[in-house]
Amino acid sequence: MSTPVALVPGLGLGPESYDPTRQHLEIPSEVVTLPGYGEPVTPGDDLHVEALADRLATHLKEPSVLVGHSASCHVVVEAAVAHPGLVSGLVLLGPTGDVEASGWPTLAGRWVRSAVWERPYLIPTLTKQYFRTTFRAMARAEQVARHYDLAAALPRVGVPTVVLRCPHDHLCPPQWAQRVADLAGGEAWTLPTGSHMPVLTNGRELAAFIHRAAGVYKAG
Repeated sequence: MSTPVALVPGLGLGPESYDPTRQHLEIPSEVVTLPGYGEPVTPGDDLHVEALADRLATHLKEPSVLVGHSASCHVVVEAAVAHPGLVSGLVLLGPTGDVEASGWPTLAGRWVRSAVWERPYLIPTLTKQYFRTTFRAMARAEQVARHYDLAAALPRVGVPTVVLRCPHDHLCPPQWAQRVADLAGGEAWTLPTGSHMPVLTNGRELAAFIHRAAGVYKAG
């Protein structure tokens, strides 16, 4: 029997960002959108990671594997800490959250170094999703997220954790991915290709790791 999966889009991305992954999943899955992470922000939205984690938890009806991408990794980690009975495992894709590298100039520089490796065919879909979420909403959400100390939360995660990154992802460098995994008592892997958008470029590989996290072992 497999465990259900809840996927939270990365900052500014829409629910369709997980389509390349979900088309390879053979287990129940749901994309959960949150303000700034799949849906626009309204004036009354509380964008603190703790509040978003509580909103995520309302969508979980049974223990689930939570999948986060980039800044939404903060949300799924906090959900595992605050609602341990509802989380059976974590898959963290290109997690950010290093408060020692959270200044705007550092983040911008890492984003540019990652973006130059993204495939040109992603531009239309990324543009559509970012404009729907709005850049103002993304800025508000990132302003809060960049102050969340992921490293401090990770030792309180009590579920199996897998950290995945791509070789050209400068927002999640290898030493940070390994530190995230070590703090959570989990494992870190670098995929063969890609940058900071594995949800769009490495769907088949991500699905394989999600299957394993959910207790599904497939031949080949």
